[in-house]
Amino acid sequence: MDFWYTRFTFERALAVIYGVAFLVAANQFVPLLGEHGLLPVTRFVRYVPFSESPSLFYFLPTDRAFKTAAWAGVALSLAALSGYPQRRGTVAAAIVWGLLWMLYLSFVNVGQTFYGFGWETLLLETGFIAIFAGGTAATPNTVVIWMWRWVLFRVMFGAGLIKLRGDPCWRDLTCLDYYFETQPIPNPLSWQFHWLPPVVHRAGVAFNHFAELVVPFGYLGPQPICGIAGIITIVFQLVLIASGNLSWLNWVTIVLAISTLDTRWLSWLPVAVPTLDPEHDAHRYAVYAFAVAVAALSIAPVANMLSPNQMMNTSFEPLHLVNTYGAFGAITRERYEIVIEGTADPDPGDGATWREYEFKGKPGEVSRMPPQIAPYHLRLDWLMWFAAMASPYEHPWFEPFLQRLLEGDRAALSLLRTNPFPDRPPRFVRARYYRYRFTTAEERRATGAIWRRELRGLYYPAVGSR
Repeated sequence: MDFWYTRFTFERALAVIYGVAFLVAANQFVPLLGEHGLLPVTRFVRYVPFSESPSLFYFLPTDRAFKTAAWAGVALSLAALSGYPQRRGTVAAAIVWGLLWMLYLSFVNVGQTFYGFGWETLLLETGFIAIFAGGTAATPNTVVIWMWRWVLFRVMFGAGLIKLRGDPCWRDLTCLDYYFETQPIPNPLSWQFHWLPPVVHRAGVAFNHFAELVVPFGYLGPQPICGIAGIITIVFQLVLIASGNLSWLNWVTIVLAISTLDTRWLSWLPVAVPTLDPEHDAHRYAVYAFAVAVAALSIAPVANMLSPNQMMNTSFEPLHLVNTYGAFGAITRERYEIVIEGTADPDPGDGATWREYEFKGKPGEVSRMPPQIAPYHLRLDWLMWFAAMASPYEHPWFEPFLQRLLEGDRAALSLLRTNPFPDRPPRFVRARYYRYRFTTAEERRATGAIWRRELRGLYYPAVGSR
């Protein structure tokens, strides 16, 4: 009874995140990883054994299979959100949560660099535990609640440790002087956050350390300490959501924080608790067996967390059941962007007229307000942010992307906000390298621009269609 509202709220919130993740796959997986994608799954499965990266798509790596699986995931997410499978009983609920996990694991394990984000494994780990949550009329098992709290502890404490061991700006409290401007995809409020007074930035870093290094131990305490720690975490994540686009990382962390709240925190919900049946022995034993497996699989993540060479966002086994987490151990001081341009002229020399491709999320046109995207995830935009930190030859998807633009490939163009060549593809494309910074208040009033940019050179030379 103490955790019925907890389970009810947790499952609905988790179903929403699953739905977003599968919607992203439905819209982006084929252009990025499909049969004619930038990093085709068909090639990946030829070289990587199934045992190293198990996925249903080893057996059917086709665009039709990818789309069918993605939309099936959306449908199953809506079913879990409605609560219908849970009302049908523990077995029905476990089947739906199990299918959601299996389908998403299949995308992640063949998704290569486009699915190499910490929130992918976080969703998988959280979602696998949901398989053991039980039906609506079943008495909630406290061990399941504690497993979710254990995930939350590793997410938050791991993030805190990686910061202390990483960039010196976390220790001298100056990281927020740079973060809002240089984060992967700023949002409409990032400009305002960037120009907050330095004392507010210092206080923000100090609160970050408190929220990630002190508060997590409250998750392991009794009520109301546990609930207070969860509320602090939720507030902290809401501030992060307000200041930038970090996909569903903050959102799924809020979902996990729900596990710290029991009936005394959630009984105001307008939902009647049904008459609960005693937990079935088979279910209880399955939970206990899985808890033992989680304890064993936690050895490597805990050792990593305590190591001076701590790794961020790492899985130690191919099913992603227990992982290690961490974010922004290093903060970039300057923002660089790759701007891709095309020309219809026969000669790409100095006299050519170049037109820019605009991305959906990442900065481009200096007067465009940064959009609010999260919890939706723009995978290509994020990879463009990483690409700006290294040579294009270190990113095997970049050249294929330019080639798709030269071909006028509709799937690739669907990943962009604008296509400056709607009638026929360009004859040449190139990529230029810019330094971006937020305008000051005075500059913004005078020009209306959010950004100022300075050309720093050529990132990739002009290339024509093959």
